[in-house]
Order: sequence, then structure tokens, then C-alpha cells
Amino acid sequence: MKVFVIHGPNLNMLGTREPEIYGSFTLEDVNKRLMSLASELDIELSTIQSNSEAEIIDAIQKKDYDLIIINPAAYTHTSIAIRDSVSAAGKPVIEVHISNIHKREEFRRRSYIAEVSYGQISGFGVDSYLLALRAAKNILSK
Repeated sequence: MKVFVIHGPNLNMLGTREPEIYGSFTLEDVNKRLMSLASELDIELSTIQSNSEAEIIDAIQKKDYDLIIINPAAYTHTSIAIRDSVSAAGKPVIEVHISNIHKREEFRRRSYIAEVSYGQISGFGVDSYLLALRAAKNILSK
């Protein structure tokens, strides 16, 4: 089982960016916890972080995975191009958010990715990613 985690724009700033919303953990912390859980679940995991919409689309199009976990960050609410790439990939995708986007500003409540994703997990901090990885295991085991 190959799972690919895509961290979108500004997630490289976790730990310093608005800790009252995103917590004090860093992207490295997130990836370490994901790698540890992936090992327990016998999942081959790879991760990237990009601030570039084009790089995210290119990564999705490589298709060297069985499932994607993606936190598109601000692109969630703006990128039809990423939505189309997710849709065209033909693989299950789980959308993840650290904060509960439905309790935030109105513009953050619309996700272009959700309607082409297997599901969405938001509002659980770093655990959103871990819940998504557990869900990925269940999806791929069917």
C-alpha cells in the first residue's frame, strides 16, 4: 500500500504561523508522526510540501501511489486546477485540514476538493492526518 501525503502552501510554516489556529507542532512533527503510524500499519508513505499549485498538480499526476492524503491549504478554496487533477487521477483522495474550516471565515467553508474526494477530515490538528492515514488503510484493505 502506497500513500502519498501532499502538504499545500504555507504548511512549511507550521509551528510559527498562527499557533492559536494551527498549533505549535511543525511540519517535521507531522511527518514524523505519520511515518511512525505508517510503519505500524504497514503502509509505504511518501510526503511533499509545496507552495506551488503547479508542483502539487504535477505530483498528483505522477500516480505512483494507491491513495493521496492532501491538505491543499488555501488552494482548497481557490484551485479548480487541483480539483480537476484530483478528479482525473482516478485514485482515492482524502482531504485533510488541521483547523475546522467550517468554523472559520466564510470563504474557507467552500472546498473545491471535497466533492471529488473520498472524504474530508478537519479540525483535529495533527490528528487529522493520522485519522486520514487510518482511513486510508481501511479504504485500501477493501
